[in-house]
Amino acid sequence: MAYKAVFRCIAGCHGDHPLDEPIYRCPVCGDLLEVSHDLDALRSRSAADWMKLFDDRYKRTTWPYGSAVWGKKEWVAPHVRDEMVVSMDEGGTNLFWAERFGRELGLDDLWVKQCGNSHTGSFKDLGMTVLISVVRQMIAQGKKVRAVACASTGDTSASLAAYAAAAGIKSIVLLPRGRVSVAQLVQPLSSGALVLALDTDFDGCMKIVQRLAAEAGVYLANSMNSLRLEGQKTVSIEIVQQFDWEVPDWIIIPGGNLGNVSALGAGFEMMEELGLIQKRPRIAVAQAQAANPLYLAWQNNWEFHPVQARPTLASAIQIGNPVSVKKAIRTLRKFDGIVEQASESELADAAARADRTGMYNCPHTGVALAVLIKLVEKKIIGRSQRVVVISTASGLKFTEFKVRYHERALPGIAAPYANRPVELPDDYDAVRRAVDAVA
Repeated sequence: MAYKAVFRCIAGCHGDHPLDEPIYRCPVCGDLLEVSHDLDALRSRSAADWMKLFDDRYKRTTWPYGSAVWGKKEWVAPHVRDEMVVSMDEGGTNLFWAERFGRELGLDDLWVKQCGNSHTGSFKDLGMTVLISVVRQMIAQGKKVRAVACASTGDTSASLAAYAAAAGIKSIVLLPRGRVSVAQLVQPLSSGALVLALDTDFDGCMKIVQRLAAEAGVYLANSMNSLRLEGQKTVSIEIVQQFDWEVPDWIIIPGGNLGNVSALGAGFEMMEELGLIQKRPRIAVAQAQAANPLYLAWQNNWEFHPVQARPTLASAIQIGNPVSVKKAIRTLRKFDGIVEQASESELADAAARADRTGMYNCPHTGVALAVLIKLVEKKIIGRSQRVVVISTASGLKFTEFKVRYHERALPGIAAPYANRPVELPDDYDAVRRAVDAVA
């Protein structure tokens, strides 16, 4: 049976829109679109058959199914021809058993999904492989796409530039000048993207890139394009697969533009609809206190108002007017969700504390870990519950953040977990005294 998927309005407006058309909002009401799959066709396979198929493909070499995204192709973008797929073996990332950190917090079953163990070092690769593959097929069909563009706080631009380069497609990225790490800035530059550093924040970049995408030939790669979320939803499917098709009790997600919230929710919903799982996890969204519009909405019975995001160490989620907020709120209502926030000290200390148990966390994962600590202390999360924290990016992208923490050079942060090198002369006795002091 042929599997099909289309864009549909999240507000329920009538009309289906092809996935290979440059459309990002409903032409009737202007609301966001989402990808809707033909579930009746997907039910032609049993739940057991889907699980076996996904397990048989997982991390194998048959193109393109070794990718943990394209191994679930029928659930993601079934219309994309195999030869059009642009993949860098995304997904299949470590579900890290945080045994020691969990024990310190009083948790028996804590896991961290290391989405940053990816080609460009963030979860954005999961969505970008889908979007660029669709664009490549659009171009092959004769559609005029001069370039693919995005606004970014760093990770989206790196992913877009790399996947576009692999496909031979021009990429344009708009960044807030001086607000991304050096590692994040050099990635799109190295991939040959046109990098425009603007004197504004992410929200300002987003306004401009939407105007660019309204012009013929410029295709939008931000998460308001629901193709991105189709790839990202495979995180939830993969987590369940890694637990031998058992569902965790909690998922904790760092929240900025909020696409990941609805993406992971969609993955769980799809598994439930097709009989692969029988329950849903609870979802907690973790926001930086300096950029917390969703937290404020949750505190106010989900009444949302944009905020002016203030500077935060978690720069990738310094977003005051998230594009996917309606989708995120809808998902949290369905998943008995909650929102919590973390201060700058809390996120920096949580990242450093967890690093001492074997991790190497980006500041955004630090936000999620800080929120985990709060939810455990408030007894919202119980000792025996299985918890998965979503780690969004590699800590290697944020070397300056790490160095400044350990130098105690972050303003207003005491850094109790700082660890400085001990400088000594070329003298054995001095070395031995230093070793004896801690051994």
